[in-house]
Order: sequence, then structure tokens, then C-alpha cells
Amino acid sequence: MTKPIIRIHNTETDEIIDREMTAAEFNQYKLDVKEAEAKQAEAEAKAISKSAILDRLGLTADELKTILG
Repeated sequence: MTKPIIRIHNTETDEIIDREMTAAEFNQYKLDVKEAEAKQAEAEAKAISKSAILDRLGLTADELKTILG
């Protein structure tokens, strides 16, 4: 598996350098991807739970906002 490419752009000289991530950068990248996936899964689970509660109450999200107003 090839590592993702990092682009470094020096705006003062307009020099652009493309290079592969180092091992440390790649490990951090993989950790960041896993963390983002976990946060996304948590947000989706929370939305499903919220939707289920609103369905049981027979309310829409807008109606609940109006009630809690």
C-alpha cells in the first residue's frame, strides 16, 4: 500500500513540493481516520436514537423545538 501524498506549498516562493507521508505522519493519519469514523458512527447512532424517540412520541423535530421553545 502506498502512502498518501502531502503537498507543501510555499506561498512566498510559490514552490510546490509533493512527497509521501513519513511513517509517523502515516500512523497519525490512520489514527485520525479511525477517530473521524468513530465520531461519524456515534453521530449517526445518536440521530437514529433521537429519531426513534420522536417517532414514539409522535412528534417531528420542528414540533419538539416549538414545544421546548
